Amino acid sequence: MGFMEEFNFWLEDDYFDQQTKDELLAIRNDTKEVEDRFYKELEFGTGGLRGVIGAGTNRMNIYTVRKATQGLANYIIKQGGASKGVAIAYDSRRMSPEFADEAALCLAANGIKAYVFESLRPTPMLSFALRKLGCISGIVVTASHNPPEYNGYKAYWEDGAQVTAPKDEEIIAEVKAVTDYHTVKTMDKKAAMEQGLYEVIGKEIDDAYMEELKKQIIHPDVIKEVADDIKIVYSPFNGTGNIPVRRILKELGFKNVYVVPEQENPDPNFTTLEYPNPEDPKAFTLALKLAKEVGADVVMATDPDADRLGIYALDTKTGEYVPFTGNMSGMLIAEYILRERTKTGTMPENPALVTTIVTTNMAHAITDAYHVKEIDVLTGFKYIGEQIKFFEQSGSNNYVFGLEESYGCLAGTHARDKDAVVAVMCLAEVAAYCKKEGITLWDMMIDMYEKYGYYKETQYAITKKGKEGLEEIAAMMEKLRANPPKEFGDLKVKQFRDYKADKVVDLATGAESKTGLPSSNVLYFDLENDSWCCARPSGTEPKIKFYMGVKGTSLEDAAQKVDALTEALKAKL
Repeated sequence: MGFMEEFNFWLEDDYFDQQTKDELLAIRNDTKEVEDRFYKELEFGTGGLRGVIGAGTNRMNIYTVRKATQGLANYIIKQGGASKGVAIAYDSRRMSPEFADEAALCLAANGIKAYVFESLRPTPMLSFALRKLGCISGIVVTASHNPPEYNGYKAYWEDGAQVTAPKDEEIIAEVKAVTDYHTVKTMDKKAAMEQGLYEVIGKEIDDAYMEELKKQIIHPDVIKEVADDIKIVYSPFNGTGNIPVRRILKELGFKNVYVVPEQENPDPNFTTLEYPNPEDPKAFTLALKLAKEVGADVVMATDPDADRLGIYALDTKTGEYVPFTGNMSGMLIAEYILRERTKTGTMPENPALVTTIVTTNMAHAITDAYHVKEIDVLTGFKYIGEQIKFFEQSGSNNYVFGLEESYGCLAGTHARDKDAVVAVMCLAEVAAYCKKEGITLWDMMIDMYEKYGYYKETQYAITKKGKEGLEEIAAMMEKLRANPPKEFGDLKVKQFRDYKADKVVDLATGAESKTGLPSSNVLYFDLENDSWCCARPSGTEPKIKFYMGVKGTSLEDAAQKVDALTEALKAKL
């Protein structure tokens, strides 16, 4: 069916409500807009759905959510997991509660019980809840840090991690097999509740989650010792983090936590935020203003679904607040956990730290220093969560920490996805420890650079929207794949990895080997001097992303090196 035929089907068929039809009638003379909404189905990728809210097959709406859930339900039934049920959480975005209910009622109509949170909750709490409740699967309705016009839907499996191979492709196949909207089941909410197929969850899960978080604290006495002096500014970016973050900090004894008032309560329009992303310096404008007013030691912000954390820390020498990348904040927590667990004799046997191929090379240096095994996985926290499952199955290692460069990490195994609530808690403990030692988080970071080397990373992204954009991104990747560069500026390529072809090429010898990781459209260039560059299309946005890292001898040297590498990359494109 062509896009105009699909458009007319939505306009004329009784399955679609009048509000949807009115929205489509308003754009019927805009052929480009009609094409963009109907030229394809909103893709149910390996992470689920994500797209702009609106009417159409290529948009997030109750029909595309319901259809995706029918595919998931069909898969659950084939796997014999219908009796276990599915946990569902949602964030503060527009239509999130409605999409959560649509998913729940589709599951219920298929005889699968849905456990739905009473109100918005962080993504990691969904991961925790589904394991706590013994569910076969989980759904969280969120578009994470995307702009306000977006929403999304992430699918999880019974281990608590987002779905990985081969189940991801099997679920995608089931979703694609649902071609007729009329075959998608749903039912009345009241009837679902009466039949025990829709259960509201809340407090009991919250309490259990808080208890699990507290198990990660290494020095509770230090927190109490500096509780009167340390000052924390926090922003939940109008999302799900406000209540759980404040609760855990309060229960641990932190007394001076200042929440940015304009960003405290849920706001689907993110009125004070151009982009609710802790990677965006502009998002911290109000938090930094408050920090200066109260004299804060550290400034923290979680994205709307509270799985990612951004921080600024005070530099006492300049009186300014220094931004930390996800690599930097993750390394601070990693160093603290490995150092203090080693010192206190609480490090488990065969400890392992899990990170991704685009995360800082400082992770290698830190794990070497503490004799902890490091495991590199593909980009995406689901692969970190999957390693915890593998450890439990094989007994090979004990997970101590996991992180990725995109501001996500996990201490503990209570969840199998990145958890900004536990990250806030851990960083608050590190900040308290620093306060007791008479230093700041920034001082600790500099000490780590001096110890391990001045590692610095950056990203360069090219946005290409629409159908043509996807084709341009694919062409860029194929050009790099077919003719991999031999050098980037002054840095020679030592090794080229094509994860899609499962191939590693040593450029000095020509020897080929396998990557050992699942197939993924990712290209990696291992460069001289502990430098590297990696290219991959984004799985959630219309972008191609380039990740780069260098190792310098000072802050200035590292900055110059990473700028030179960025310019060399641009020249190749």
